[in-house]
Amino acid sequence: GFAERARAMIDLIGVSFQCDQTRVVTFMLGNGGSYESHPHIGITDPHHELSHHMSNQVNFDKLTQIGTWEMEQVAYLLSKLEAIDDGEGLTALDNSAVYVSSEIGDGDRHNHDDMPVFLAGGLSGALATGRHLRVNRPVADLFLTVLQTCDPDGGHTSFGNSTGPMTEIQAG
Repeated sequence: GFAERARAMIDLIGVSFQCDQTRVVTFMLGNGGSYESHPHIGITDPHHELSHHMSNQVNFDKLTQIGTWEMEQVAYLLSKLEAIDDGEGLTALDNSAVYVSSEIGDGDRHNHDDMPVFLAGGLSGALATGRHLRVNRPVADLFLTVLQTCDPDGGHTSFGNSTGPMTEIQAG
């Protein structure tokens, strides 16, 4: 089922990093229009239909269950990366940037602002960690910052609708 496929893909990501086959992965549980249900956590309603919650508390509760399960999968991925020794006292997670988000902020409004974004990993010490920030900037600013960090001599000055790098997430 869905949960087993997700766990297998996360395990594959971990193995790929561990044997150094890749250090770049894109993984999406499903597209925003997915009608996937989550019977493994007792939710048989399609996720997409629930996301159009209509301010119904029952729908919010189910979305909270789904979001909790999804973040548990992220935690599992992060634990896999944290267990990979990259040498010099660093782990694969220390040397990575793991971006987790949704493509919209609210399913009823289909808005692209106030989106939840979770960024884990230290990107080889370049990212300040252990903080919660509320920012009102295009997510492209985050992507530009990561791009500039990964390729500092690349001359990258923009990415999509970016307004500039996010100095508030950079270390020291």
